Amino acid sequence: MIKMARMQILVDIEPSVLKWLIESSGWTEEEVAKRLKTSPQTIQKFISKEKKPTYRQLEELSIIFKRPVASFLLSKPIPEKPKPKDYRMLPNKANIFNKKTILVMRKTRKLQELGKELSRNIAYDTGSKIKRVKITENPETMASQYRQLFGLTDERQRKFKSARELLNYLRDVLEEHNIFLFQFSMPVEDARGFVFVDETPNVIVVSTKDTIEARIFSIMHELGHILLGESVIDLPDVTSVYKDDVERWCNEFASGFLLPKGLAKEVLEQNKVKLLQRETLKSMSNKYKVSKAMLLLNMLKLRYISKEDYDDKLSQYKTEILPKKGKGTKGGSVAPDVKCLSEVGNKFVSLVANNYDKNYITYTDALSYLSIKSKSFDKVLSKARK
Repeated sequence: MIKMARMQILVDIEPSVLKWLIESSGWTEEEVAKRLKTSPQTIQKFISKEKKPTYRQLEELSIIFKRPVASFLLSKPIPEKPKPKDYRMLPNKANIFNKKTILVMRKTRKLQELGKELSRNIAYDTGSKIKRVKITENPETMASQYRQLFGLTDERQRKFKSARELLNYLRDVLEEHNIFLFQFSMPVEDARGFVFVDETPNVIVVSTKDTIEARIFSIMHELGHILLGESVIDLPDVTSVYKDDVERWCNEFASGFLLPKGLAKEVLEQNKVKLLQRETLKSMSNKYKVSKAMLLLNMLKLRYISKEDYDDKLSQYKTEILPKKGKGTKGGSVAPDVKCLSEVGNKFVSLVANNYDKNYITYTDALSYLSIKSKSFDKVLSKARK
């Protein structure tokens, strides 16, 4: 029997399209070459059109870039909305992002566009109900106003059984104000959160690699950016001393919202004899669903502890403030329906369900928009509270 060599189909690809797809993916030419088991020089020849890639190579690029094969056959690059302003303050990494972070930004843009389209289908206004403010406004005063607007009293904050309950409460309130909150896996050393305010609905995204308390702080920090009307990506950290006025404003807003000065004084005064004891910090953190780092910072600001004590205790909680690279807060698999609702929230699920019920989208569309399989569809809808 004669074995026939597999035919290599060469594909004519527009150089600017290939260059755009590589640059927008976060992959370097060296990494692409390694994945295709070829040399960087060959990739350069693909871009300069000295050489044509095979169809099989395009299929591989389609997989790693998370793009349809058809995108490689375009006559020119597709204009994309700009990335959010980089406030991460990372040395030599301005506007350079991890591949996973880039994918999350692209996915979020797609969901934002879908949210607008699905809302239009059912005549729902996606305009933000949050009023813009100027940076000259006092962030603690604004925090007090939004704490009242969101109905977050001291008593209610104490009554939440867990930080996750507080996060879900804040998510519900944000959705009522037409702000979507998405939670996706991003490396926290690259980005803890970002926000898109240049289109409606406005969207906040936080990393599931972070602790729940850190996510809550990031959510309120990003809400600060929505108030200021700017799309950004950053690394919110309650303990950071920012030189940038915008980041400092958003941090003070988030801190003032989650632990107002009056409440902080009351809590610290009640426990002042044993403030730095591990059990005391744990109890206060659990009671108000804020990180130990936030409590320590308030102790320092309100002069309950010295700078030396603050630095010493803070160093003990670094693993809580910034989880280790590649590690999540919990192990084990998550049920698809639970993951879906955690990622996109009740409001987006409800939009998809309403459009499906009214025959604006197909069943296949609904599954695709929610990134779930048919066996999880009914579970997702039944668990959505809106």
